[in-house]
Amino acid sequence: MQANDKTKITSYQADSKRYDNMKYNRTGKSGVRLPAISLGLWHNFGFVDDLKNGRDILRTAFDLGITHLDFANNYGPPPGSAEENFGTIFKQDFKPYRDELFIATKAGYTMWPGPYGDFGSRKYLISSLDQSLKRMGLDYVDVFYHHRPDPDTPLQETMGALADIVRQGKALYVGISNYGPEDTQKAAKLLKGLNVPFILHQARYSMFDRWVEDGLLDTLENHGVGCIAFSPLAQGMLTDKYLKGIPENSRAGNDSVFLNAEMVYSHIEKIKNLNAMAQERGQKLSQMAIAWILRQKQVASVLVGVSSANQLKENVKGLDCLNFSEGELNLIDKIVS
Repeated sequence: MQANDKTKITSYQADSKRYDNMKYNRTGKSGVRLPAISLGLWHNFGFVDDLKNGRDILRTAFDLGITHLDFANNYGPPPGSAEENFGTIFKQDFKPYRDELFIATKAGYTMWPGPYGDFGSRKYLISSLDQSLKRMGLDYVDVFYHHRPDPDTPLQETMGALADIVRQGKALYVGISNYGPEDTQKAAKLLKGLNVPFILHQARYSMFDRWVEDGLLDTLENHGVGCIAFSPLAQGMLTDKYLKGIPENSRAGNDSVFLNAEMVYSHIEKIKNLNAMAQERGQKLSQMAIAWILRQKQVASVLVGVSSANQLKENVKGLDCLNFSEGELNLIDKIVS
């Protein structure tokens, strides 16, 4: 449903007990605390999706104490539509709660044609955020990320643009995403010199994808920056979805850019063994996978994307069992190696 296809909306009243059970973690050495689980709007919030379902997910998230919502300029499809649909929902449901929300967006991937609609130039970043704010109907975002390193633009220009965005009042904090340890260290030093609050690094992290453990987490700790993990379920492989085959309507069944049948089959024995272990812990595999990431002290939050409110509720139940014994951690390492 497109943003201009609106139906009569009833008034939303947030659950008065929304903060009673959610766990909140300090983000690096900043004053910000994020919910252990945050909601990403990469999928299921574009013009091709059902706006009513998106509203239901957002309401459920906030009622569960999930205050952090994560966007990027190109989320949809089409690009920009997730932010625009959120703007519709925000105006109708969440405007009274703006100061309770921690809203993020990003820029770094192709957003419009021509030489100024991609990567990390000052012109692109500032123009992109202006467009994002307009789509969402916001005066500012809480954190603005550079979405990926730019091999051609000087890092000083990119970080300088982030600094000016904060000084202009368009973002309260800044972050980076998909940067390796060396570039992260350089960015942190530049931003510190500019007296800019750099508080988050968004990185892909799961039991099947552990690159952040090779120096990035240590770098973030040294600079007082928190990590927020995306793709914690390895595009759905760390769930029970593929235990009995590949459903036709799944990402692997549709040969997604990020997941295909061959990838699932190459991991299936690991998935089965991890699922058995999760059951012994009294959890679903997805819940154990989220808990496993949150064991890292540098991780402030795990970013999940869901297609329904019930799926989000199931993910949040993963917070009921966060502790792992040394034996369990060793067994996970053995299974995935």
